[in-house]
Amino acid sequence: MRFGRRRHPRRATSLAPQPPPGGGGWARRRGLSPPLLGNGHVLLGPVQTRAGYGRYLMKAIVVTDQAAGTAGMTLVERPEPEPALNDVIVRIHASGFVPTEMAWPSTWTDRLGRDRTPSIPGHELAGVVTALGYGTTGLSVSQRVFGLTDWTRDGTLAEYAAVEARNLAPLPGDVDFTVGASLPISGLTAWQGLFEHGRLRTGQSVLVHGAAGAVGSMVTQLAREFGAYVIGTGRAADRAKALDFGVQEFVDLENDALEAVGGVDLVFDVIGGDIGKRSAGLIRAGGTLVSVVGPPAARPADGLAIDFVVTPDRAQLGEIVGRVRDGRLRTNIGNVADLDDAVNALNPTERITGKTIIRTHS
Repeated sequence: MRFGRRRHPRRATSLAPQPPPGGGGWARRRGLSPPLLGNGHVLLGPVQTRAGYGRYLMKAIVVTDQAAGTAGMTLVERPEPEPALNDVIVRIHASGFVPTEMAWPSTWTDRLGRDRTPSIPGHELAGVVTALGYGTTGLSVSQRVFGLTDWTRDGTLAEYAAVEARNLAPLPGDVDFTVGASLPISGLTAWQGLFEHGRLRTGQSVLVHGAAGAVGSMVTQLAREFGAYVIGTGRAADRAKALDFGVQEFVDLENDALEAVGGVDLVFDVIGGDIGKRSAGLIRAGGTLVSVVGPPAARPADGLAIDFVVTPDRAQLGEIVGRVRDGRLRTNIGNVADLDDAVNALNPTERITGKTIIRTHS
């Protein structure tokens, strides 16, 4: 299939929403002169097209069959997105993907429970703002950004994405797009789990499951920075990597006794199942079991059990990228592939620790 930059064949009808005075979605298209706001920003309204101007097509990965999982991914042509109110359009340079997305209801249905396939997965991105939706403030055209897309909207395994401006943060010029795309879910999950939900304090002990993974390695580094004693878990092959990211002890879940760890103040669980259930018994009085894989199957006898879904936060993204810049945080990238090779990269034949990043524009 040839992926060209041609106009979409459909034209607007009389029923199409009309653009606000002075602008419209047509303004972003290459070769046209868009109307400008007084501050020089491109003015775009809610979804619309103008007769005679079609929407350009882009490459994107789509999914249609939940049972097929990542094996059902397909590289297709899709119309470039139009911005809604308070959106920006981002030309994506790199995007991240979480394999468990294939099990999330939001991948397949919208907020009202209606089927939204074929949908574009992926929710982490780094790129450049190319247009502003009507009423958007806080970001500007040509600005480098990174962050999260909404769970129930088309995602980031594409050349362009429409994103609420508040979900994005500025990406400093000295941070590579590939690094930027690896930070939002892993970094925010670690930050919110440790400090908002786990209420980590200096001197506490933290048990980090999956310590060599994308989230676990972030949890380890942040917990160490804030003065915690960190015990990591994983497979035997993960020991060296987990130690490199800063765990002070490592438990091989295939060969060591988890209960030998003794009591800890906080468990950060990215595994769930039997491991999560057994972890509840390790929580000291007043401690917390934090889960990102659903409600814990067991609760601590004298502590809290919390499960949460990560949320976008511009200020926290700033804290995270600042630590990357000054060396306090290292990202954990396991594989990098181009969008044309994304289907193969996201269906690996061997285990990969760390995040897979898809590059879209160089």
